[in-house]
Amino acid sequence: MATLGIDIGGSGVKGAPVDTIAGELLAERIRVPTPQPSDVTSVVEAVAEVAAGFDGFDRVGVTFPGVVVDGVTRTAANVDKSWLDAPAASLFTERLGRQVTVLNDADAAGVAEVAFGAGRQLPGLVMMLTFGTGIGSALFLDGVLIPNTELGHLELDGFDAELRASDRAREVEDLSWEDWAARVETYLRHVEMLLSPRLFIIGGGVSKKSDRYFPLIDIRTPIVPATLLNNAGIIGAAVTAEQAAGDPGAIQVHAAAQG
Repeated sequence: MATLGIDIGGSGVKGAPVDTIAGELLAERIRVPTPQPSDVTSVVEAVAEVAAGFDGFDRVGVTFPGVVVDGVTRTAANVDKSWLDAPAASLFTERLGRQVTVLNDADAAGVAEVAFGAGRQLPGLVMMLTFGTGIGSALFLDGVLIPNTELGHLELDGFDAELRASDRAREVEDLSWEDWAARVETYLRHVEMLLSPRLFIIGGGVSKKSDRYFPLIDIRTPIVPATLLNNAGIIGAAVTAEQAAGDPGAIQVHAAAQG
């Protein structure tokens, strides 16, 4: 039986069954718009609509743009406030009729990149950062996920970092690549000072344009674009669902078998 991965994003909810050994999608993704407002009932139904497009799966992994602890969504920075302290894993499990594991969206993308992509087989401290509507972060030590870091909310120039350096900020403020790269560099230098990772993996839609701004960023830590692009969240969600070992709210945080 296959495992289904579903990624809840700011603009779309997308999913597909995943080969969790190869780290590949087994079918074309299905995508529906993220409901507005993105309240609990509406998003659960959007996830159910995506899941209804597939059959032959026995468990589901779902990403969420916020902190997730024991299947409960603890923050809701970029979605409707009805998600605060919502029992997400239980709600999705009941609606889909399958065991569902829920984890932070950046953590899911990082799991995929460390298992199959740019961070594969790297020892030490590796950080995945996603630049999109906000800034997501996923931190790994020797391939093991340290969940819910939420380092996109560090203070930058007196503001929440994602209000200054996210891809959304670049678009809303109509920043040049040079001006936006300067903000990203300031943010990365701050994270670098705090944690000294051996590698930054940059994800989110803007990672496809890395040639426009990577050369403008001068920091000590190497930076590389994510390799799985928009499929990373789906793949990481499915991998984590397979590792959940029977409890819809429990996440075994090892990224994936290395080697």
